[in-house]
Amino acid sequence: MTQAQPPAGRFAVVGNPENRRVALFADAVRAAGLPAPRVVPWAAVLRSGGAHFAADEIVRLDSPGENPEVDRLLRDAQDPTRVEGSARWYARFTRATRALRGGLRLDDPGELAVLFDKRRCHATLAAADVPVPRSPTSGAAAAPVRGWDDVRALMRRHRMPRLFVKLAHGSSASGVLAVESSAAGRVRATTSVELAPDGALFNSLKVRRYEQERDIAAVVDALAPDGLHLERWLPKASLRDRVADLRIVVVAGRATHAVVRTSGTPLTNLHLGGARGDLDAVQDAVRAAGGRWTDALDLCERAAACFPRTLCVGVDLLPAAGWRRFAVGEVNAFGDLLPRLTGLPGSGAEGLDTYAAQIAAVLRRTDPGPLDPPYLPHDAHDAHDANDTHHQHHQHQHRTGTTHASA
Repeated sequence: MTQAQPPAGRFAVVGNPENRRVALFADAVRAAGLPAPRVVPWAAVLRSGGAHFAADEIVRLDSPGENPEVDRLLRDAQDPTRVEGSARWYARFTRATRALRGGLRLDDPGELAVLFDKRRCHATLAAADVPVPRSPTSGAAAAPVRGWDDVRALMRRHRMPRLFVKLAHGSSASGVLAVESSAAGRVRATTSVELAPDGALFNSLKVRRYEQERDIAAVVDALAPDGLHLERWLPKASLRDRVADLRIVVVAGRATHAVVRTSGTPLTNLHLGGARGDLDAVQDAVRAAGGRWTDALDLCERAAACFPRTLCVGVDLLPAAGWRRFAVGEVNAFGDLLPRLTGLPGSGAEGLDTYAAQIAAVLRRTDPGPLDPPYLPHDAHDAHDANDTHHQHHQHQHRTGTTHASA
């Protein structure tokens, strides 16, 4: 692989200095033979109202999650495991991204504002003819969901007996409920939200099921002030009797890395008990169903193309039962935390982890500018992929704070 000359400037990263994301990115920068990046702490950005970068600094934004001080500055939350406060988080985070001045930016503030609003992101994807689950809350003009009564009414009006209720500005399954209703009117919800006796909501590593509608209503009513997004629950394909979906990382317009997530519950997030699946088995299932694996990757690239000024996104790809069709569940701004996973054959990122692939994309840029989207060469996709056998699962405590970026 031929690599261009390093840029005249140096990398800088806005992140939490102690976080493994920053460490992994810094390791990749040094491995490329470049000076270690300048680290600008999110806490300093939030306390000072912004940050300034030199004209030739190449600036990456990383997740502000997993830092109690930063979480307090963004949400006013004294307990990082609390669910509430995501609307405040969104307002302060997007304001902070707009307060960064100078540098060659690898993330666009306007696109980040869309990516962290599920209603706006869903509408953007739908407008680009990217298949997404049906939603009555898609777009900024959709009627707000003020509580459980509104959810119930929308379920009836749109004939959605099974749906996902999501925080508009949440991530890592924070505040997500998979809701099912029967013809007799009974309802149940699967979620990682823990409802405390005093009505407080906590993120938990334990996926639980609420069978009483009054409990579900209490959770939804408490979440509603932060903004809710509803999506039809699409029946997913299965792999070895477990539901499956995929996280596809797209760097500079190319699908470079892929992991399969499987679970015995509707929530496939790894920190909630999801497990890595076999990507070769997925590709075999797609081919056996008469489909093409390259079509799945192309769909993820189409989704990422809706955000051309953001170097890297993680696309959550939902395979329909039977493995013949796919839809895009979400596009994640900080969806690249997949340590030691190397790139797909034919992607231009062979042998590179997600961070090294992004650095390689920047080094291959021609005439870089603050608004010019970087790119990787457009090689043909390969029908096969490397196994993800080396990924390390980060361990959390029983309750977990909102990370706004996890796979």
